[in-house]
Amino acid sequence: MTGTGEHIVRSSNTTERLKSVLKSTKLYWGLALLFLVGVISSPVSSKGNNIFLSFGNLSDVFRQISVTGITAVGMTLVILIAGIDLSVGSVLALGSVVCAMLLTNEGWSSAYLLGVPAIFLLGFVVMFGVLTLGVKLQRRVTVGAAINSPSAQRLMLTIAALTALVLGLGVSLSSDGKAGVLLVLLVVPAVGFMLGTINGLIIVGGRLQPFIVTLAMMVAGLGIARLTAGQNTAVWPVYTGSNATADFEALRSLIFGIIPVPGVIFAGIILLFWVILKFTKFGRYIYAIGGNEEAARLAGVPVWRVKITVYAISGYLAALAGILYVAQYRQGKPDAGMGLELDAIAAVVIGGTSLMGGRGSMIGTLVGVLIFGFLSNILQLNNIDSNTQLVLKGVIIIIAVLLQERRSSGWLFFLSQLKARDTPDKQVSASINIAETRRLTEINKTKGERQ
Repeated sequence: MTGTGEHIVRSSNTTERLKSVLKSTKLYWGLALLFLVGVISSPVSSKGNNIFLSFGNLSDVFRQISVTGITAVGMTLVILIAGIDLSVGSVLALGSVVCAMLLTNEGWSSAYLLGVPAIFLLGFVVMFGVLTLGVKLQRRVTVGAAINSPSAQRLMLTIAALTALVLGLGVSLSSDGKAGVLLVLLVVPAVGFMLGTINGLIIVGGRLQPFIVTLAMMVAGLGIARLTAGQNTAVWPVYTGSNATADFEALRSLIFGIIPVPGVIFAGIILLFWVILKFTKFGRYIYAIGGNEEAARLAGVPVWRVKITVYAISGYLAALAGILYVAQYRQGKPDAGMGLELDAIAAVVIGGTSLMGGRGSMIGTLVGVLIFGFLSNILQLNNIDSNTQLVLKGVIIIIAVLLQERRSSGWLFFLSQLKARDTPDKQVSASINIAETRRLTEINKTKGERQ
């Protein structure tokens, strides 16, 4: 008997461990299953090769997912703090317009009108952050109040402002000729950073819902993009080596003829923010705010500062994705990012990040982006029309959310209600009688002890 009992216990433990492993890796199984479907359903080339598995096709997939993927990274941070950012599509569109204008225009333009104050803001924030970090490191070594004195704070602000001023002047002076790839990579994300900072300031300062604020920025951003491009300009074409500098071609090139540069940039950003979320205090603050904002505030977490930073990062990454959009499609458009916010949110949700905040990971977002990328590629290879693709994407999003939330108390309550509805009245009455009998027994027992 003892041996049989131990065997049953070991079998039960093995089953529980297997369930735990399957539960924690269900996203990867979904991705593997989708990849297998792609291999099986793929058409073949004239030489009999599987098109889905070809280096060219897989390279195109990684190139295409980079724009949505980089935007989804910023969206992951926002959703982890129980927020939402609907403005990322408009920010990407504005970034693409500013990028195209910087590359093709000589002289001062509306792109510099946005870029100069944006680079000033970014330079000031980054420099002040570096100085503040240096002060904290110094505080660990040197004991003294001089570091926190008002004069030291004024000095740090002055240094940060001067640095930002130098950057702004440098960008202004560079407007004489066409911008190169380095200037574009410096200025365009700064524009997104500025808009994201505005989002964060309004949300925190005005105590407004992120949905409303970012929806307003989505509309305003689209208008700014159209005004920047010009009322009669629908597209800004970019041809490297012709109307734009040749060095911009590097952003659409292939490393070793196989790996697309946009895919490498996306992978690097995913890795960076995975490290930030997993190993830094800032990452722990993000999860704490998403889990319980009031408790995080009482624990000393600088909630308002973290929120503003997260929205600023989301805007920065969306504008950076706008640069890759220009490199990929050779044009900047005021409506380039239309619907991108929905794709980013869908990828994040499919990746396991809870819309309620506090739960999710960058690895999950990577898997969600890959699932979306491979799904679109499989449908295109099999000549499925775009309208059907949209329907299938919607169904997948619903299924993903249902799979996520099936562990919640809402589902348990729903199932318990169904079970109770199927229970015969006699069994319900018997349960009530048993509970009443136990209550009366406890009362009589208490009276006896008192006597």
